[in-house]
This record gives sequence, structure tokens and C-alpha cells, in this order.
Amino acid sequence: MTAHIRPDLATIPAYVPGRNHPDAVKLASNETTFGPLPAATKAIAESAELSNRYPDNQVTELRTALADFLDVGVENVAVGCGSVALCQELVQITCDAPTDEVLFAWRSFEAYPIVTQVGNATSVTVPLTPDHLHDLDAMADAITERTKLIFVCNPNNPTGTAHGTAELERFLDRVPEHVLVVLDEAYYEYMRLTPDTVPNGVEIGRSRPNVVVLRTFSKAYGLAGLRVGYAVGAPDVIAALMKVHIPFSVNRVAQAAAIASLEARGELLERTNVLVAQRDQIAEALIDAGYPVAASEANFLWLPLGDKATAFAEASAAAGVLVRPFAGHGVRVTVGDPHENNRFLTFATDSAAQFT
Repeated sequence: MTAHIRPDLATIPAYVPGRNHPDAVKLASNETTFGPLPAATKAIAESAELSNRYPDNQVTELRTALADFLDVGVENVAVGCGSVALCQELVQITCDAPTDEVLFAWRSFEAYPIVTQVGNATSVTVPLTPDHLHDLDAMADAITERTKLIFVCNPNNPTGTAHGTAELERFLDRVPEHVLVVLDEAYYEYMRLTPDTVPNGVEIGRSRPNVVVLRTFSKAYGLAGLRVGYAVGAPDVIAALMKVHIPFSVNRVAQAAAIASLEARGELLERTNVLVAQRDQIAEALIDAGYPVAASEANFLWLPLGDKATAFAEASAAAGVLVRPFAGHGVRVTVGDPHENNRFLTFATDSAAQFT
């Protein structure tokens, strides 16, 4: 006789990471090709020498540094093992019955339906607009008395599209105060909307206690392998997150690297500017070749190729460039180093007649 396992877990799709191949260029996982900032590398080496000691379970020093950086209280900040861990914890603190609903756009971050089902709640999805943006009006219309949590990925993964401040605030005005809204800003540092439209979830949330913001050190800061994400929200939300937090899940090295990265954040803007310039050049070249390309505010581009997505990705892999297909929807291409981008563009332009 075997142990009883929740039968519904058999229907949960596994999270699919981007493919790896030692001989291929990898543009499939939205990693930055820049390594950790030099100060972070030094902190990693120094903290590794203390790996025989447990990390600070309250992540006090990093939370304090983030609070100073964001001009909020320490009680407004939680840290997790990547922002995806915080996504799952947010489902845990808001949903307590299978009939509870978690609302999000689709296609969006593929972890949302997974963490919802792991949390024994029900996913409710709303299709993107024809421009590959969240349909915020339709999402507001989809709220019911069972809605407990809403994820808004902005910029959206995998499409890279982003709404501005005014659109987000109009949407939030329609959300009941008891429904928690998560503004998932994993790609916040890559947004280049105009100063009066670029959304800052932390600022939006100052007057809205039902808004929590997620950000991460995995993307622009180059710490994807260390897994550090953080949430900013009302003290009662943060207190609840810390109750379901897995003890010691943010390791000592990760905490030290994140603190050092924050202290050296002045170097970050130049790095993101370089990547954004590359992103826009790739988009222009793809459009010139005849491809549809969504307007991206992230470190990747979305090609809405529909039924051709899988074939495009397989052909790209055969050409030595790994990209991320979403069958029936499109292909996500991470912006890499110039030589990697050029290798991808050579394949894409040479194959345009087949896929456009």
C-alpha cells in the first residue's frame, strides 16, 4: 500500500524551464547575460565562507536595505526564494477553499496556474487583447464574489507588453478592496515608457492596501541563480507572507549578494540601457523582415507566430539558437549579447519567408 497523495496533483503541469544545450546560444529563459555586479560577486565569495551557519530567517538586513531604497517601512517588505515563491505564498494566504478564485490574464507567467492549483484554488483566465496586453476591463468584469487574488504581470511575461499608470489605476479603482491585487514587476528595470506613464507599483500601492508589488534580483541584477525576490505591501499582507514563509529558504549567499547589488545599483542603469538599445534594434530588424513583434518593455521580445511557434523554435534550435516556444501562441526571445542576437537574427531573417 502506498501513501495517499492528493489526486489533483496529477493534473498539474510541470514548470518548464528554458532549454539548455552546451553548443547553442540560449535565448530562452529571460536571463541577463551580464554577470552579478562586481560588488555582489565579492559579497558572494565572502558570505560563502560562512555557509556552515544558518541565514537570517527574518532577512532583516536585506529587508531594511530594501525599505530604505523604496522609502517604505521594514514592515512593508517580505523577501522570498525568488518572486515565484512569493506568488505561491500569496495564494496560500488568500485562498482557503477550492472554490476560491485566482484571476490572471492568459497568456501570462506560466507559474500562475501552477501555484494556484498547488494552493488548492481555482484559476480564472482572461485572454489578452489583440495587442498582447492585459485586457484590464475584461479582467475587472471577471471579478466575482469568489475572487480572492489577482495577478497582473506588468510588463507581461511572455509578451513583454506593459500598461501605464493611468490604465492600472483605472483597473484598481474597479477592484473591491477585499481582493488582493499583485502587480508582478519582475521586469520593472527594463521599462522605458514616458516619465508620466511608466508605472511604479510601489507608488501606486501607497494609497491602496489591497495592492502588493513583486520584484526580483533575478533579472536586471543578474542573480537568477541565487533566487531572491521581494514583495512590498501593507503590513498585514507582509505579516501573513512571513507566516507561510519556508524557514531559511533565502540563503546566506543570496541575501549578501542582494544587499551588495542594492548598494551598487548606480551601475545598473547603464547595463539596462545597453540591453534596451539591443532589444529595440532586434525588434526593428525582425519587423523589417516581416515578423509580427509585440511592443516590449522587458528584456525579451514576443513573436506571435500562432501555430508556427513550435516549428520556428525547432528550426532556431537546429540553427544553434534556443528560444522559448508557447505552442499555438508565439515565441519568446531573450535579448542576449550582441553576437548572440546577431546569430538569432541571421536565422530569423533567412527563415522569414517560411514563418511570416
